[in-house]
Order: sequence, then structure tokens, then C-alpha cells
Amino acid sequence: MSNMIHQPILSRTESRDLDRRASEEFGMPGIALMENAGRGAADYLISLNVKNPVVICCGKGNNAGDGFVIARHLDNHSIPVKVLLFSAAEELRGDAEVNYNIIAKSKLNIIDCRHKNFENELKNAEWIVDALFGTGLVGEVKSPFDNIIKIINESNKKILAVDIPSGLDCDTGRPLGIAIKAYATVTFATLKKGFTDPEAKKYLGTVQVVDIGIPKILLAS
Repeated sequence: MSNMIHQPILSRTESRDLDRRASEEFGMPGIALMENAGRGAADYLISLNVKNPVVICCGKGNNAGDGFVIARHLDNHSIPVKVLLFSAAEELRGDAEVNYNIIAKSKLNIIDCRHKNFENELKNAEWIVDALFGTGLVGEVKSPFDNIIKIINESNKKILAVDIPSGLDCDTGRPLGIAIKAYATVTFATLKKGFTDPEAKKYLGTVQVVDIGIPKILLAS
């Protein structure tokens, strides 16, 4: 992992295009990119000597899929992990669904939090991983996720944001009503355009760029 000084800084559209081109033009399956992203984020947490429970808060898109990969790799390192699911498992699709099924079969601790108070689930956490929304989010954060973000922010735990703090606009670096205030953000492949706004710093915390294996020639283009 490095801070990749010479890499481009990408907008929401460019980030999506990068993933698409890696898949279509270079034949890199999305699930390989997700695996590399989740493993890189887990390795970052492990490098910080995390010992106590990590609580991973997941929505339903690819950001949640990254969260499921993180959960598996932390479990493989015997770090206690708990996955809080804020969508119906049946709504998961594609690579996120594949990785959910792996952790379900692996008997990881998965808690359906759609209709329950989840504050107690955060109490013993050393870290909370924010895998609710990724860079694709546009428009104000809607209920119940505005309240979910508020509760996570008020937990007084260290928060690791996956790719971008949930609720932060990828292009402007401003909150879409409300955003996660992370202690650290692991972002994938490149920095995002909104990260350059000084106002974004209080949401991002320390930013770590994780190489997810996208070919250098594609990044350079």
C-alpha cells in the first residue's frame, strides 16, 4: 500500500469508468477487484494492531461487498468480527451477493439490523467499518440511513471508511445532508476528486490509498 503520489485524482464518473474498463478491456473480473479492495482494507486494520471486535456496517451495494471481504479476512486473522446488515440479504446482487454467501457459510456473526436498535452492537467495538455507501451516492442521504450514520458518528469509536465516508459527495467532498466522520479512510486505486476540498478532511481522517491491481497502463490513461 502506498499513497501513490503520481496517480490521477478521479471523479465519481471516472472512478466508475475505471472499474468498467478494467473489466471490459483488460478482462479483470469485478470480484477480483472487490477481493483486492477488501483484503487491502483488512490488511490496513491489521497493520494498526487491531485486537478487539471490529463491527462492519453494510448497506447493499458493492461497498457492502467490500465490507464482507474485510470481515472474512479479519476472521481469518482470528480478529473478532461482527457484520451489521442494513439491507435485506435477498436484495444483494452480483459480487456483493457472492461475498455475502461466503461469510454466511463461514458462520460469521451477521446481524440483521433493519428493524432493531443497533447501538448496543457498537458498544464493545474497537473499530467500526463503514461499508454503507460508496462513491456512487448522489442526492441527500435518506431515512433510515441518515439516522444510522448519526448513531455511528456518536458512538465515539474509531471509524474506518471504505473507499469514501458514507454520505460524502465523491466530487465535491461535501456531506449529502450527513456523512460519516471517519478516523481513517481506505480508498481504492486512486484519490477521489472531493478529497481535495479542505472541508472534506474532517470526514476523511487519515487517507490510505489501496492498490487493487488495476493495470498501471489503464491508470495512466
